Amino acid sequence: MPQLVRLYITQVAIGFGLAGVFVGLLLWFNIANLWHLVSHSSDGLLAVLILWVANGIVFAGVQFAIAVMRMKDDDDDDHHGGLRQHVLHRDHVAIPVPVSGARHPVRPRR
Repeated sequence: MPQLVRLYITQVAIGFGLAGVFVGLLLWFNIANLWHLVSHSSDGLLAVLILWVANGIVFAGVQFAIAVMRMKDDDDDDHHGGLRQHVLHRDHVAIPVPVSGARHPVRPRR
C-alpha cells in the first residue's frame, strides 16, 4: 500500500475516533439535553450514528490536513531562508519617474 494512502487511512481512523469521543462527551455531559432526547426517542441510535458520522467527516478532514501540513519538505538548498535579491545593485541608480495627469480633487468625507 502506498505510504500516502496508509497515512490517509490512519488519520481518518484517528479523526473518527476523536469524533466518537466528542459525541460521547456530548452525551455524557448532557449538552443541550441531548442524552434525554436520544434515550427517550425510538430513533435515538440513528441520531447518534448520524451525529458521529457527520462529526467524523469533519474531524477526519481536519486531522488529515494537520498531518499533511506538518510534513516536512527540505527542497531549499540555501540555509538563509530563501533567495534574496538586492533592490539596488552597485551600478544601478534609482531614477525618479514623473507622473503626469490631472489630479483628482479630494472629496470631503460625509
